Amino acid sequence: MAKTSYALLLVFILSLSCKAQISQTKSTIEYSERPKLVVGIVVDQMRYDYLTRFYNKFGDEGFKRMIHEGYNCKNNHFNYAPTKTGPGHASIFTGTTPKYHGIIGNDWFNKKTGKSIYCVEDDSVLPLGTESKDGKMSPHLMLTTTFGDENRLFTQMRGKTIGISIKHRSAILPAGHAANAAYWFDYEHNGTGNWISSTYYMKDLPQWVKDFNASRKVDSYWQVWNTLYPIETYTESGSDLNTFERIYNGRKQATFPYDLNALKSENENYKLLAESPFGNTMITDFAIAALKNEALGQDDITDVLTVSYTSTDKVGHDFGPNSKEVEDTYIRLDLELARLLKTLDEQVGKGEYTVFLTADHGAPNVPRYLLSKKIPAGLFDEKQMKKDLNSYLEKSYKVPQLVWSVSNDQIFFDHDKIDSNKLNLSEIKSKVADTLLQYRLIDKVYSTSDINQFEGPSGYIETMLANGHNQKRSGDMLYVYDPEVFKDNKWNRTGTDHHSTYNYDTHVPLLFFGKGIKHGATFERTAITDIAPTMSALLNISFPNAAIGNPLTFVLK
Repeated sequence: MAKTSYALLLVFILSLSCKAQISQTKSTIEYSERPKLVVGIVVDQMRYDYLTRFYNKFGDEGFKRMIHEGYNCKNNHFNYAPTKTGPGHASIFTGTTPKYHGIIGNDWFNKKTGKSIYCVEDDSVLPLGTESKDGKMSPHLMLTTTFGDENRLFTQMRGKTIGISIKHRSAILPAGHAANAAYWFDYEHNGTGNWISSTYYMKDLPQWVKDFNASRKVDSYWQVWNTLYPIETYTESGSDLNTFERIYNGRKQATFPYDLNALKSENENYKLLAESPFGNTMITDFAIAALKNEALGQDDITDVLTVSYTSTDKVGHDFGPNSKEVEDTYIRLDLELARLLKTLDEQVGKGEYTVFLTADHGAPNVPRYLLSKKIPAGLFDEKQMKKDLNSYLEKSYKVPQLVWSVSNDQIFFDHDKIDSNKLNLSEIKSKVADTLLQYRLIDKVYSTSDINQFEGPSGYIETMLANGHNQKRSGDMLYVYDPEVFKDNKWNRTGTDHHSTYNYDTHVPLLFFGKGIKHGATFERTAITDIAPTMSALLNISFPNAAIGNPLTFVLK
């Protein structure tokens, strides 16, 4: 009997041991199923139709590889306004909207100081690699975490996160608060042409970054920008010679070729290079250097790399979606994407990394071009509107400058003047709304106190406006232009801009590729805020702390 009991006890202990071993093995398998590296790629100002319009000009190893081997979400949209670069990058990586993450524009009117504030400015830090104020940047104005932050916390800060872009906001916001580093290009205000950072991340630039800058590889791109293929084959875009495009200083017309070296002194030197297709090449160069020198994806603890190709944005602003310049820029970007994917294959290993690619916003066609095709469009004089409103209110209330600021399609009133003069804010809002609706190119007007309470289906303009409204930072009223209308200024009279709730600004690509991703495509509507939860689900980590999106389970294996 004793022997039987002993045998049963031994079997029980062995079974527990086996279960523990199975559980441990299962846990190890689950952990190893995480990609070694997640790469988040954002293409600045990439409309969805660039993916389809230029498809036949792309090679097999860039966009097409991601489409053919990965998952293509064809009906992906931003779910808030304004559709700008800063909010776009923040929303992609936090999984939420300006209502919660607080980045309500590239810059916005600060109601406490009465001055404009830039979305990543930070006077408490020092620049690294430059003496310019463009190095005094950090993510401190973003209120929520990114999925990279959550991965850092999950891995006890062992998983690295690095952000790279030409623009500071495009490098900093995706990387998040806990990033090891964010690097951007010093090109504005006749910058150095260095890759720079700030003391928010580190005390000094790593030696590999200093060596990269010292190599002056950047100067090898002072060359002639001509079409990659014969220009007559660029049948997906309009005439090279037209009146809808910006003309570089030192040129008489906006036509190929462009001798960048000859034009640089009249076009702010490295700014010209950064805002040409070769800016994207520089980004790939530096991203590859970061992959190698930071040993990203070289162990089983997942790292995160964010890469934002931003030169597409300025080319779009200058020349517009129908230009030969935009087509050539995307053909060249396809080669950069192929080069980056090949390096990931070599450095991390095929099947060991995951990539997603999207955009921070789209863009409309140039208004003057649309008008030439009998499509309604226009430019709105916002400065004159502000003058008109203040003149009207002063006549009504005998108080000057009640409209304090107009920015991001929002109106900010001077509450101190309203309170000290015992004016009725609701009455003022009503008068301003009636006045704004009389303007030909304004379609809708809302009080933000009302729009903040709106709850409706995704895709409704009112829902998008509510998602973009932050109670502390946004203005008192907002207005919506007619389709294909944006602010009139010297910059916008040629080329394009972006800001709206309309499809040309909200409909952008979303491609998933690599480890843990199915092959397929869908026309089901997805939102930009679904990306971060999907990456979090893939990694089995916490969602960003204010994420409102949902994991796209149909893209995950």
